[in-house]
Amino acid sequence: MHKINVQEGMIMTMSNEIQALYQQLIDAWNNRDAHGMAELFTEDGESIGFDGSQSIGREEIFSHLQPIFEDHPTAPFVSKIKDVRYLGAEIAILRAIASMVPPGQSDINPKVNTHHTLVAVKNEGNWRIQLYQNTPAQFHGRPELVEQMTEELRDLLK
Repeated sequence: MHKINVQEGMIMTMSNEIQALYQQLIDAWNNRDAHGMAELFTEDGESIGFDGSQSIGREEIFSHLQPIFEDHPTAPFVSKIKDVRYLGAEIAILRAIASMVPPGQSDINPKVNTHHTLVAVKNEGNWRIQLYQNTPAQFHGRPELVEQMTEELRDLLK
């Protein structure tokens, strides 16, 4: 039987906190909540969107997202956390894969498969997002990798 020492317990707790922060981000997107998303970032946090658009700071992140949610029928994310890695006691990197189910449909659109990278920092006792990057995962010339990612995410819909 493996005993969890105090340090392992702290890492598990931190990992759960980072995963919860990421899930709050995904939930805010899926609920089309620009304010809720922006509030998850540090004051000078940065978001890099699927199209490469860059927003720095909570106000700019909110101002960028609000018209998207108001003017477009955004699709909800389906996501899977792949890794949480700590660079120190108060900084971590989360990697996830994600895709979207277009409004009115029930299956993932592989054309919007993406890698999510989130850098989280602990600020005044709370984890906040310093950087969130949404990178297209098209695997040019390697359609089998697109299908593999799509299937992995499709399994979450079952």
